[in-house]
Amino acid sequence: MIMIGCTPEGRYTEQHDIFFGIAENISDLKQDLIDFWPEAKGKIHVDAWRKITVVDDYEITIISKNSGIEKEQHLFFLNLGGYKEGEFEEYHYKKLAIATKQSEAIKKAKKTTFYKHYGFKGAESHIDDKYGIDVDDVYKVEDILHPKFKEKYSISITETTSTKEDKLHIGYLKLSAL
Repeated sequence: MIMIGCTPEGRYTEQHDIFFGIAENISDLKQDLIDFWPEAKGKIHVDAWRKITVVDDYEITIISKNSGIEKEQHLFFLNLGGYKEGEFEEYHYKKLAIATKQSEAIKKAKKTTFYKHYGFKGAESHIDDKYGIDVDDVYKVEDILHPKFKEKYSISITETTSTKEDKLHIGYLKLSAL
């Protein structure tokens, strides 16, 4: 899971998006990042990344697409948006959740501290970019993977008692440094 940023031509502020890829190392995804955001013309940087191994007491592993494993649970990506009174800004929080369906993932998102503290009457926290709940803005990660990953791999989700957390790599990183 990689948060990329750039200031596309004709824009005045930095824009961001999230990319999900499958590789041994983040550097192996360099060309995929460039291809993902062609309007950036290669002027992309990484603001944060995470190797996803644990979410909601579940272990996440990548397996061969032909493994034949049926899955009940799915890995969801949610982008929460919210406001603080008197501040000219929309704040965002990226959330991963394990759920059987989108409505369950949304329910988990609404329990986050972000959802409770970033909003006020008239500008409530929301699942971006609608007020309230809109499942168009919640994605199964397997659905938004690039086809080259989807045709080879599947996401395996297994209950775990591990208390380990994924390391978050935060901070500006030029693509040339990958």
